[in-house]
This record gives sequence, structure tokens and C-alpha cells, in this order.
Amino acid sequence: MGSRHSLYHVLLLILCGLSALCQCSATGVEANQTAVLFVNASEASARKIPDTLFGIFFEEINHAGAGGLWAELVSNRGFEAGGPNVPSNIDPWSIIGDESSVIVSTDRSSCFDRNKVALRMQVLCDHRGTNICPDGGVGIYNPGFWGMNVEQGKSYKLVLYVRSQESINISVALTGSNGLQKLATSNIVAADISSWKKVEILLEAKGTDPNSRLELRSTTKGVIWFDQVSLMPTDTYKGHGFRQDLFGMLKDLKPAFIRFPGGCFVEGDYLRNAFRWKETIGQWEERPGHFGDVWNYWTDDGLGHFEFLQLAEDLGARPVWVFNNGRVSHHDEVDTSAILPFVQEILDGLEFARGDPTSTWGSVRAKMGHPEPFDLKYVAIGNEDCGKSKYRGNYLKFYSAIKDAYPDIRIISNCDGSSSPLDHPADLYDFHIYSSASSVFSNARHFDSTRRSGPKAFISEYAVTGNDAGKGSLLAALAEAGFLIGVEKNSEAIEMASYAPLFVNDNDRRWNPDAIVFTSSQMYGTPSYWMQHFFKESNGATLLSSSLQANPSNSLIASAITWRNSDDNNEYLRIKVVNFGTTAVALKISISGLDQNTLESSGAIKTTLTSTNVMDENSFKEPNKVSPVKAMLEKVSESMDVVLSPRSLTSFDLLRKSISSSVDTASALISSY
Repeated sequence: MGSRHSLYHVLLLILCGLSALCQCSATGVEANQTAVLFVNASEASARKIPDTLFGIFFEEINHAGAGGLWAELVSNRGFEAGGPNVPSNIDPWSIIGDESSVIVSTDRSSCFDRNKVALRMQVLCDHRGTNICPDGGVGIYNPGFWGMNVEQGKSYKLVLYVRSQESINISVALTGSNGLQKLATSNIVAADISSWKKVEILLEAKGTDPNSRLELRSTTKGVIWFDQVSLMPTDTYKGHGFRQDLFGMLKDLKPAFIRFPGGCFVEGDYLRNAFRWKETIGQWEERPGHFGDVWNYWTDDGLGHFEFLQLAEDLGARPVWVFNNGRVSHHDEVDTSAILPFVQEILDGLEFARGDPTSTWGSVRAKMGHPEPFDLKYVAIGNEDCGKSKYRGNYLKFYSAIKDAYPDIRIISNCDGSSSPLDHPADLYDFHIYSSASSVFSNARHFDSTRRSGPKAFISEYAVTGNDAGKGSLLAALAEAGFLIGVEKNSEAIEMASYAPLFVNDNDRRWNPDAIVFTSSQMYGTPSYWMQHFFKESNGATLLSSSLQANPSNSLIASAITWRNSDDNNEYLRIKVVNFGTTAVALKISISGLDQNTLESSGAIKTTLTSTNVMDENSFKEPNKVSPVKAMLEKVSESMDVVLSPRSLTSFDLLRKSISSSVDTASALISSY
């Protein structure tokens, strides 16, 4: 039986060269290489891929949240970014008027105990008398995060706190970047506001400008205090505060999980600036915010512990909470003898997420509008900390306490267990890879020899970096695709994988490359973002046995799965192939193990990610320069001849017999990318 099977392979290799000539002639691509992909579609050789395999990793880096996914338009809304001491820097707030007409400073008169800094505006001019205010008045304005995107016909909710010893008449406006064009206006008129007063205004935009600003002006002499000034679009996703377009790009990836909130952001460069979950819950006005000293910018923490859990729920993804392990920061380590208060803080955070609404911290969550527990079952103890002297001692304290309280929670260690067993208990171990394209591509085989028993790998951060990546190149995406095919084929040993970083505001690039690039009004996916679309149907799919015969074989990698399309309920056989080489390849696909006439002769789709130059990138001018291109496959059978473009990622979705029409099926499949 074995010799007959080998003879069959030899014959196919000979036929491949002949059939490739016809195929190449038909496509206009000259294939200088030949290869055969054998796919065994029988159930006996198949196995299920974990439901959790491909997800996303969100870190507050590159203004991913503040000025990005979190839709708050005001930057430094509480005037706290300049620090707790006064007078302080109010950047990016700016003054409208000169020193003869207005003086702006800060003091510690806020009504919020954790946010004591407020802005004091002394108006020196008036609408009558010798010192007449300039037209429109004097005041302050906020440009947001490199411009507020205000769109005609949309509504924006302004919330602010104000007080004064005199009557006030404050003009509120959304204007163009130079303050001349009025896009939306309103007035705050009040007589008795010696105590802090909360004001809410709905602004209706009459024009569009992606570089708008919020202005607060007065023409009346006196002193006015402002605090906690927030402006949010009313069309955030489900009213949960997430910017619709960016949220949609995440949703389209169908992530199985979301890891949050970092990364190095969790730790801080120093302990005093670490992310502390308790400081990020409750009313937004009460959140003190903090300076993220790893990526060097202020966050008001409107996107806090609760919002991350809500984001996971809205995405239909499993939350993976990364928390401080007591190494705490890049420069501070807490001795294991003093770690218990940090352990308790994490137990409180788990109770906040999972506790009964009558529990101490579960009741706080319930008051925030979510009485039902969140489905938090994964936590990571630290980030990239395995080599630190206190890590193992601290890790074991966290591990024991969490397992005692929540036995079902799966705990992730920072130590790599892919090459040798861990010396401590864990459910998963973290694995990061940032390297050149050739290195990432070759690491597709890294887990081939990894033990299948014991803790599973969580590849929580992978990406091509350096010159090969640029700001997001095709070359990087192809290497990463090859790596992920290896992840698929080794999914007995790997439970999760996610690209990093996820977002970058184009005005504040702290890291290159990233999956999604945006400004206040625009966005696009890099080739690495589109590459991930080829894998979004793999979660919970069935991995088929497959093997490649090619010479040379080091530039090709392939996998095969079967998956069910939720849009049309049809089952597909998907073959993915990366051609990392510089020449086209004539590929013979040979599928065995199927019942006769199992594949539909029509309704199949070929999807390709490639470009004329391997270093091509997407941009705001050409957002889809490198993106998936789809075409119908006309001839489908258990033995097929196809051509792989040089430097390409290609998938073939073959429809298995069903009652749906091929036209409807193709439409549903195309829309799934």
C-alpha cells in the first residue's frame, strides 16, 4: 500500500509540470517552480483546532485608546495631565485672548477628591466699559487628539462642571481648526453657581471638519472655574464609548479573545506610573488618570478595567487580563515577602469581573450597569518578566491564591515552555517573537517538536519588525502568514496567538509596524491586518492532514481546514498557501479522503494577498493597495492545477455539497473577508 501511494505521488509530480504549462498560459503568469500539495480530507486524520486560537492584543500604545478606540474627543479633560501641583501645564488646552483680556491658571479646588486640579479662567475684559472683549469673547479651546472629527448631522454630548461667584454667559462652540467656522453652538447661562454645577449639552453639527476644536468663551468680566470637560459622539458602539469605525475593524477579524491592557503599559517604567485597575473604574469624573511613562503620554483612563471587559463582550471575545505581578515595573521589584497586598488587589479585580452583584466588588460592577458577571477565565501574571529575580516567587503567590478562589481560571506564565518544561505550574506560557521576515517565516516550525502535553503556548505578541516591516509591508505580512500556518499545524501545542501592536494613531507612532492605522477621521489596515483575515475562520475549524512536495521547499508552506460559514451555513474546505519565494509556482492540489462528487464544481473562491513590490504598504491615499483580491474558481475537483504568484498568500475556499445555490454561496463567502 505504501509503494502504490509513493508511485501515485511521483506520477502527480510529473503531471504537475505538464498541467502547469496550460495553467500558466491561461493566467499569464510564468511559473518556474512546480509543487504538489496533498490534502487528506478524511475524518480519521483530522483534528479540531482550538476555539481560542486567533485573537487580538490591545495595548495602550500609539494612542490606541486615548485618542483612538475610546471615542472621547477632549484631551486632558480633567486638567490633571500637568500633575497634581499647581500652577500646572494645561496642554493641549490653549487660551483665546491676550493677557490684557484673560488669565488662565490652575488650582486645587475641584469637587472630585481624586482629581483636585481645576482650571481657573479670569476674564478681565467685558462687553461694556473701557476694556471691551474682542468679538466672540475670550476663553479656552481644546483641539482634542490632533483634531476632533466633527461630522455634519451628527450629535455630540458635552458634559462639564462649572462654578463662579457671578452670573455667567458662556458660549460653547465646535469650530474649525482656526476657530472661524462655527460647526455647532450653544450657551451656558446661569445665575447661582457658587458651588460646582454639572452641565450637559447636546451639540448638533451643521458642518464637517476632521480638525475641529471645542471652544468655551465669555464676554463678561469675572472668574469662572471649569473641570472635567468631556465631549463624546452619541453614535459610539451600543453607547459603550467605542469609536464605531475602529471597533468595526476589530469585529471583522472575529477575534476569539482579546488580551488587555498591555504589554509594558501594565507595568510602567516606574511603579508610581503603573496601570492600577481600581483607579480606572467608577464614574469617569472620579478617575484620576495616569501618565504612562513607558509610552510617554497621559491617559484619563476612560478606557478602564470595566470598559476592557465590556469591549471583550461586545466583540464576542474571551477576555485575557494581563496584570502586574509584583515585579511591578521596569525598574521596581517587590519582594515576595511583601507581595500579598498586590495579590489581594488582583483577587479584588477578579471579583469585580466575576463576582456576584451583591459582593463587595461585584456590586461596583453592577452599579456601573453590568449586574451579570463577565466571562473572565484567562489571566496573565506579568509581561515579559520571567528573567527577573522576584518573578517565580511572586508568580507562585498569585497562582496559588487565584487557583484557590477561582479553580477554573487558566493562568499564563511569562516563562517560555516551548523548548523545555516549565519549573512551575501553569495552564499556558507566553511566547513573543519580533524579528526579521526570514526569521519569523522560518519559525513556522518552532513548535514542531514542542510537547503536546502540559501547558499550551500563548503566542501573545508576534510581528515582523525592523527594515523588513517598514510601517507595515507585504513582506512582513507574508512572513507572519507563514508563521501562523505553522501555528495552525501545531495547534495541539498552541492555544492562542495575537499580533502586536494592534493600533497606531498616525500622529503618534511609538512603534512600527501596527495592524490598524488611523487619525481622527481616517483609518486603514496594513497588510498584516488583512493577512489575519485569512485565519479568522480557523477558530474551532477542523485541521486536515496535508503535506507539500516541492524543490526547493523552504519558500512554501500550506495548511488545509474545513470550516462552516455562518452566513450561508455551508461547509468549505480552505487551503492556504504562502509563496515566500520570488518566482511563481505551479501547484497541483490533490485531495483525497472525500466521498465521490463531494465538492461543488462552482461556487469556489480564490483569494490572494500580493502586490507588485514586496515592500509595498497601504496608506491613507491608497488604503487598499495591499489587500485581499478575490476571484471565482471555474474548475474545481479533487485534483486541481493553480498558479501561486511570487511573494503571495493565497487561499482556496472549495464548497462542499449543499442545498444552497452557488451564486448565493459565492456572495456570502466574498463578504466574509
